[in-house]
Amino acid sequence: MPTSIFSSADHNFMQQAIALAKQGQYTVTPNPAVGCVLVKDGAIVGRGFHAKAGLPHAERIALADAGVAAQGATAYVTLEPCAHYGRTPPCALGLIEAGVRRVVAAMLDPNPLVAGKGIQMLQEAGIECQVGLLGEQAEALNRGFLSRMRYARPFVQLKLAMSLDGRTAMANGESKWITGAAARADVQHHRAMVSAILSTSATVLADDPALNVRWADFPPELQECYPESQVRQPVRVILDSHHRVTPQHRLFATQSSVWLVSSQARDMSGFPAFCEELLLPEGFTLAQLMHSLAERQINSLWVEAGANLAGSLIEQNQVDELLLYVAPKLLGDSARGLCHLPHLQSLADAPLWRLIDTEQIADDLKLIYQRYDNA
Repeated sequence: MPTSIFSSADHNFMQQAIALAKQGQYTVTPNPAVGCVLVKDGAIVGRGFHAKAGLPHAERIALADAGVAAQGATAYVTLEPCAHYGRTPPCALGLIEAGVRRVVAAMLDPNPLVAGKGIQMLQEAGIECQVGLLGEQAEALNRGFLSRMRYARPFVQLKLAMSLDGRTAMANGESKWITGAAARADVQHHRAMVSAILSTSATVLADDPALNVRWADFPPELQECYPESQVRQPVRVILDSHHRVTPQHRLFATQSSVWLVSSQARDMSGFPAFCEELLLPEGFTLAQLMHSLAERQINSLWVEAGANLAGSLIEQNQVDELLLYVAPKLLGDSARGLCHLPHLQSLADAPLWRLIDTEQIADDLKLIYQRYDNA
């Protein structure tokens, strides 16, 4: 629906709904982040956002906030109201029962359980419905959820830290730290927003990382907005075909889920209860891994690994967004490279990326690229 049919007031109220939705970004997975405002006689009478799976949805919270004032109001919601019974009853039904007269949704929900059914339910009840206001901003809120619903795969972000000459570590493997403390704090913010972090047993053996979210390392402005109690630890997914990860690694010092991926069952005695196996067929592809993660409700995947996995993900077209942290250092041609692309034979076949954002973080530079087919 063309944006031109919407008034400036419509835009303002949807912006406020989007701002509300953002408050759930750290906690809401595997559900989408959704915000809702209810407006009557030009004034907001109810506000709500969805904070966590199993808790009331944004519309239900806004309706409770509005009370009887919801009758005759307009609901501005960042995603089509749901029409099915899950852990909570349908939001479309709640809007109908409250006597809302108009619903403006930023976008339709691609979830097959909804997918237009919410709007249909509202329209059949005589409620005026309009879709498409600030849809691009609403899409950006839930890239992971939308990817899982549309393509049965998570939205994949590959993070790499490099020197000015594209090197990630010294020849002997020394890599702590290429970037500065501010850039590493920015990484914590990204980790906190994703469903899972993907790495390899080679990285675990080389660096013994925890791969967790450290709220104390958040940028100060984010600590003010998001208290530590709101931080959710992502699942750590480790490719470990040769069963090299052991219970002694730092992964298991943080009590949040670890999935060890391989094709052969291992002896799990000694591993903590929050660690489990994810068994895939022998010779599985990265696309199969992504599909399996989506089946486990992983919306978004943050990758921190070495050149081999980075290259394989790129070659197999499994990276949606590339985040490069560039340090003002030169490591020389004997240092380790950024990604291993053994099948690339000509410059014409080199994968192309579209620069979408740049940011200076202290002395480092952050570059964000997307695949051209995501344009």
